[in-house]
Amino acid sequence: MATNQQSDPDELTDRQQAAVETLLFSLADDEFVLAERYTEWQVRAPTLESDLALSNIAQDELGHARLWYDLLTEFDYTESELLFERDPADFTHAALVELPFADGDWADAIVRSYLYDTAEQLRLAALEDAAYTPIADRIGKIRSEEAYHREHAENWLERLCADPDGRANVQAATDRLFPHALALFEPVDAEHEATIREFGLRSESLADLRERWLSITVPLLDSLGVRPPVSADGSPPELPVAYGRGGEHTEQWPVLHAELTRTYRELDRTNTRTITNDPDHAR
Repeated sequence: MATNQQSDPDELTDRQQAAVETLLFSLADDEFVLAERYTEWQVRAPTLESDLALSNIAQDELGHARLWYDLLTEFDYTESELLFERDPADFTHAALVELPFADGDWADAIVRSYLYDTAEQLRLAALEDAAYTPIADRIGKIRSEEAYHREHAENWLERLCADPDGRANVQAATDRLFPHALALFEPVDAEHEATIREFGLRSESLADLRERWLSITVPLLDSLGVRPPVSADGSPPELPVAYGRGGEHTEQWPVLHAELTRTYRELDRTNTRTITNDPDHAR
């Protein structure tokens, strides 16, 4: 458990605050952008049940983003500054969540969900005793919802891989998405990452979390007849050039960002109240 726990943002040193902000931005941006991509599948999923499930998952992810962005407002950011007025290059999400879905490919949505939600389960567990307690206080709620997301993805992986054509689609989606998923374990900034560990915000290094993620995802996919793009010795593929964490986004991100901010810009807004209702009071 972390020592010297703090709950007041004013008690943080400049280095600690920068580390907290870096961590929160990566968590929030991942969830926010992923939620937006999931909404593109509404009324297009293969069954009504899966349509409703993915809609609920998108809402959950948006709520999680809200929880993290809310903590950033305690450092005097406004919601407009956090989202609608930020330069696209300043977002630190992994490119996995910004990639457009392969046209009409449900396997793409499911593989993306499985890879992301497995990573999310691990990194949330590593934040349970975060030295900055406002982070730790939010983990329980988010983990309970993420467990459902992962279960949904695993169930669909099994269904898809039971059929040769479905398995081929899962293989193609895995080949495309697996390298991008590795970016979930890349630091935004090496100096801030060192402070994250020294301050006790995360109980495990990103490298250790990546190894644990590989030890879960690779055997599961193998068991379904899907070969992840890893070498014979288990080494993962190289990261794509544009992997997201440090601002190196794909050409699709400016397009998606323009869509996300279009209404705000067209209405010439100078502020916005909220991206969604407070998840703590939504139910």
